[in-house]
Amino acid sequence: MLTPINYADKNGKARVHALASRRLELAQEHEKTVRSIIEDVRARGDQALVEYTARFDAPDFTPDHIRVGQDEIDAAYQAVDEAFLSSIRKSISNVEAFHIRQLPQSWFMTRENGVILGQMIRPVDSCGLYVPGGKGGTTPLVSSVVMNAVPARIAGVERIALATPPTSGCLVSPYLLVAAAECGVKEIFRMGSAWAIAALAFGTESVLPVDVIVGPGNIFVTLAKKLVSGMVGIDMIAGPSEVLIIADETAVPSHIASDLLSQAEHDPLATSILITPSQALAEAVSKELEQILKTLARKDVATRAIDENGLILVVDNLDSAVMIANRIAPEHLEIATQDPWAILPQIRHAGAVFLGHHTPEPIGDYIAGPNHVLPTMGSARFSSALGVETFLKRSSIISYSEKAFQEDAQDVVRLAEKEGLFAHALSVQIRLGKR
Repeated sequence: MLTPINYADKNGKARVHALASRRLELAQEHEKTVRSIIEDVRARGDQALVEYTARFDAPDFTPDHIRVGQDEIDAAYQAVDEAFLSSIRKSISNVEAFHIRQLPQSWFMTRENGVILGQMIRPVDSCGLYVPGGKGGTTPLVSSVVMNAVPARIAGVERIALATPPTSGCLVSPYLLVAAAECGVKEIFRMGSAWAIAALAFGTESVLPVDVIVGPGNIFVTLAKKLVSGMVGIDMIAGPSEVLIIADETAVPSHIASDLLSQAEHDPLATSILITPSQALAEAVSKELEQILKTLARKDVATRAIDENGLILVVDNLDSAVMIANRIAPEHLEIATQDPWAILPQIRHAGAVFLGHHTPEPIGDYIAGPNHVLPTMGSARFSSALGVETFLKRSSIISYSEKAFQEDAQDVVRLAEKEGLFAHALSVQIRLGKR
């Protein structure tokens, strides 16, 4: 059972310090393996893709299996139920409505002397979406498709390619195929892990390279994205999932316990934290956790996460809870208090904030509209959720009139010469008739 501890105790302060200092550790031996896979795919293309997929995912995999055909997508629509189709369309609609408001505009400004300056916004030409297969394809991560594909489409990306590992029978879940089709994805490839990231980054005979790669994955996917970053854009280097809940005596213990477990069931490394000034709530949540854990299908995963990374912390007041939450900078922050909106202005660092007793974190995972691809491991201090801007570029625009050039020329010369960049100065001086 997860026993509540008091922040005033030595152990309480130590736990908070450890959480605030957490960083994603990527083992060097894994990086060496992933680097080798990337170079192999870069050198041998489809042949390497087929060999890795046959070895790790589907023994009968052949080059003909790499790309999913339209006939399979059509068949997928016959395999899914109408209730699912209704829910996925609602999710897509809500995500579209939220993300369309993120679209920035190109702009220009002028000066009286004829200078025109501006910023031009353009989408990348192509992006690759990585979607994990989820327990051999039996738990397709359809929400990941929506959260990555919809912002790319709104940004104006012309070519969106999706990669996902096949089942042992060389199949892709019909639910995942339908989700992708509903999001407007035209290219779907059966390939997973580091070899999929390599194929998206560098291309093969069957896979054209892309400009940006996004989407969650295991340690090998994460390392592959890290290693190809710079040659292509990536969304972020994400760690295990996290939730931190600030709650007071008005919260329902079973609700809080369930919310903590909603993250714990993701991964044994997931972090689930409750911070409360109510000792009674802390003890009640601890008991609820023990009871609910017994009923979960992913009980072993969730139990390990709660035992190793769970925390119920009792503080003196809500101000202390907010201070600690800002130090930890969690991926998901729930505020389950009598007046959550009064606390919101004090929040400085969080990937997403969920306000009130009727806003559990899974609402954000699937249906609300904001993106669920969020910064982890304290990186909410300096980074943001995946969004439309992930797929956009900004180009500066500069146009000078002759008059404006004359006014600024000598300043450029003076500054360039101070830096010892005399060809820079010459570029201006020659236009002034000086050499």
